[in-house]
Amino acid sequence: MPPLKITDVKVILTEIGGNHLTNVKVLTSEPGLYGIGCGTHAERPIIVAETIDKFLKPLAVGRNVDEIEQIWQTAWIAPYWRASVDANNAMSAIDGALWDIMGKRAGMPVYALMGGKVREGIRMFGNAGGRSLQDLEDNVRRLQQDGYQHVRINPVGGGGDGGAGGGRGAGGRGGRGAAQGGPGGLPVSQGGGGFGARGTDAAYITGLVSALDHLRKTVGWDIELCHDVHERPHPAGALTLAKAVEQYRPFFMEDLFAPEDAAWHQHVREQCSTAIAMGELFVNQNEWLPLVANRWIDFIRMHISAAGGLNLARKVAHCCEFFGVRTAWHGPANVSPVGHAVNLHLDLSLYNFGIGEGGNFPDEIKELFPGVPEIRKAVRYSNDLPGLGVDIDEKVAARYPLKTPGSNRGARDTEGAPRRP
Repeated sequence: MPPLKITDVKVILTEIGGNHLTNVKVLTSEPGLYGIGCGTHAERPIIVAETIDKFLKPLAVGRNVDEIEQIWQTAWIAPYWRASVDANNAMSAIDGALWDIMGKRAGMPVYALMGGKVREGIRMFGNAGGRSLQDLEDNVRRLQQDGYQHVRINPVGGGGDGGAGGGRGAGGRGGRGAAQGGPGGLPVSQGGGGFGARGTDAAYITGLVSALDHLRKTVGWDIELCHDVHERPHPAGALTLAKAVEQYRPFFMEDLFAPEDAAWHQHVREQCSTAIAMGELFVNQNEWLPLVANRWIDFIRMHISAAGGLNLARKVAHCCEFFGVRTAWHGPANVSPVGHAVNLHLDLSLYNFGIGEGGNFPDEIKELFPGVPEIRKAVRYSNDLPGLGVDIDEKVAARYPLKTPGSNRGARDTEGAPRRP
């Protein structure tokens, strides 16, 4: 293929369904050929956009579009201080767009550039909550009827965070994900506390154990159940939780600890066999590599754009394969369909795929992003178009400008002290 140059990088910011999305369109010297990427950091979209416009666009324009690795490595060291989540999201947006362009030039889906399909589609988990144990059970059974074999549950009453449990859904937390349009945090002016008040470790652990016990007695043992701990307990409480739920054979417990408490994973592995998923907040290799190499986790849950994009994620996934760690990329409502397409193309081509996260998209998202991947019977499929297969309609995007600069995340205990979100 003849060399092509990057001629422009356009940032497209939208706010839709309460979510702030950051996408880019990378234009080339071939008329009509461009790529779409995702760099969504929902809490700080303006910082990501400014990083792209003021720093990465000047770095990228004029370079050959096929030099994906060189551009990625150059962008990685450009701020000097590496692994900033904002810089990572910015470089992820351009990186994904370059992979999209390469696929379009070759006339091949991105998964084909990475070795081809290992599977025809990727199985997704659904989400179930409830205001009572019976409500929770009913929601799990409805998801089973929809084809779901994996369900992430919340304890009755919202998981010990002071809020009511969500219903059922295929999207984000508590069944309020991309398909339901649930917002991801509080406005900047409110200063955080997006998941409400956090109760005691004991109350939280008791609620989750009661939910798992009820579901195993009623729904049975053939369905895979998992849960997002989301750093709720203190580290000692999280260790108690992992041991308490072991008897119910969960598919995984997610984010038992904060990244800064990662050493606690060794104690979990020494004391129980509960499967652990970790990585939503990881932004550099020193956070995940020891956990993988020591086999202290079972699933890698990175938010791909926050870690640096597709180019890095494929390396992480191949490293994980050698240690028996499977992928379960973060895929909530505040990831654009382009980001979900990146997750999909990776997982289609990876042997060590574990499970996918995300729901079918509402009509306004489908209008904004033509070509969004679809879920049928709990399995997400590619449209097999060249590149990532997802476009963005700039005329539609103009109808959804940012209304707010982003949001703050956080939680509080019952006395008002800040807690991790």
